[in-house]
Amino acid sequence: MELFSRQNRLPTILGGAVLAISLAVPLFLPSPTYLQILIILYWYAYLATSWNLVGGFAGVLPLGHAAFAGIGAYTSSVLYLYYGISPWLGMLVGGVIAAGFGVLLGLPTFKLRGAYFALATIACGEGLRVMAENINAIGPLKINGPRGILIPLVQSSFTAYQFSSKAAYYYIILIMLILVLAFTWVISRSKLGYYLYSGGEEPEAAQSLGVNVARCKLIAMAMSAFLTALGGTFYAQLALYFYPKGILGLDLSEEVAMIALVGGRGTILGPILGAFLMRPVSEFTRIYLSSSLPGFHLIVYGLILIIVMIYEPRGLQEPLTKLARWAISRFSHSAK
Repeated sequence: MELFSRQNRLPTILGGAVLAISLAVPLFLPSPTYLQILIILYWYAYLATSWNLVGGFAGVLPLGHAAFAGIGAYTSSVLYLYYGISPWLGMLVGGVIAAGFGVLLGLPTFKLRGAYFALATIACGEGLRVMAENINAIGPLKINGPRGILIPLVQSSFTAYQFSSKAAYYYIILIMLILVLAFTWVISRSKLGYYLYSGGEEPEAAQSLGVNVARCKLIAMAMSAFLTALGGTFYAQLALYFYPKGILGLDLSEEVAMIALVGGRGTILGPILGAFLMRPVSEFTRIYLSSSLPGFHLIVYGLILIIVMIYEPRGLQEPLTKLARWAISRFSHSAK
């Protein structure tokens, strides 16, 4: 009984230690450069976790999630620039619009299977990007086509979602990541989560038991789109400049999906593990090879994905979880 109690306490202790270290990072790592790297890493982990709600639990493969991030970025920025609405409120409006777009996208595409669904989401996402690149204004609202949107820099202002310190952005994205992880954990243990799992694995069997698989997937798509749009607003306020290819491009959609697939789709920590592995690889390849081999990081992503799918088709969380349990067991025996 004592050994069992120790084994149950250790994951909680480790989780608390990781959270405490994350909260203290800006104190012992004040460099804006390193904080920026961690912010982007957390941002990708947040997007991959949001993608995982539909791409993991629902068992489909959407490859157009950049569209939702772009909707969030454009909506909050336009509302702030032309109507003075705080991006904190604009991000919620963008999330609602993205959720509606996600439902409209899911209504016809969820009837498709396999590669056809993925291709349909790519087509919709790329269609939105092409529209943004070729439209300079929507009525009185200028979106500047391929030039993108530049958000004026103001003094540090909470209302304007602008801060002079990188630490503020670090804590914002850390809180967003913790909240989306908690939300994912709750969903995974709810009735909706069980319906999504069953509908993703065996849709015919789930339907025969009375599960409305299409409705559950639409709910998951709406939630995923809403959360992804919030991430789009965060990026817009962090960079203060974005353009269609950067925020709506296929590269972002593929990168987010690959991170979740490598880490372990349909798991809680899989997208986090994938982000901590894939993002450093991406940054190093961009730093050292971007001038001679632009886009090479996507080739590296593809190779890593192929290797993981061959040897660990469920992603890296499963073997790492087994390793952690073995280590905790050994530690408990030695402590006893």
